[in-house]
Amino acid sequence: MKTVPFRPLALGVAVLAVTVLLFGRARAGDQDYYPPVTDKITLQECGSCHIAFPPSMLPAASWKRMMGELANHFGDDASVDADTAAAITRYLTGQAGDASGRPGKLLRGLRPGEAPLRITELPKWVHEHDEVPKADWTRKDVGSKANCGACHLDAQQGYFEDD
Repeated sequence: MKTVPFRPLALGVAVLAVTVLLFGRARAGDQDYYPPVTDKITLQECGSCHIAFPPSMLPAASWKRMMGELANHFGDDASVDADTAAAITRYLTGQAGDASGRPGKLLRGLRPGEAPLRITELPKWVHEHDEVPKADWTRKDVGSKANCGACHLDAQQGYFEDD
């Protein structure tokens, strides 16, 4: 019977590579992960026109305000029936960035009681994107600051680290 020599260096390198891949994503996720929308109704209604933004990116007051103004949703009529609006509002406010009683990481710098409608105007978002050249926002493949997936390839899965 022929024995194969044990190669601890090769095994160690393989284990290290897998560890870096797994924990590198988890480590980035600590800072740049926002749980994606899991509610089917919210995904269907909100995700039919744009990314269904993770609810933790805005405070509950923002989601209530936004859901109350669907007839003029950033220039479009996104109206839904009352039951659907109520269900989506419950989901978004229940998962909002301040639902736990403490503001989430993207809400840092937001004054208490503020209810912004645009994630792209949050102080932390602005700070995180201040190095992006203005010309990048108007590129045809980007289109606007709200097109997260143009730069963050895993945005649909809740990962917003730099790609």
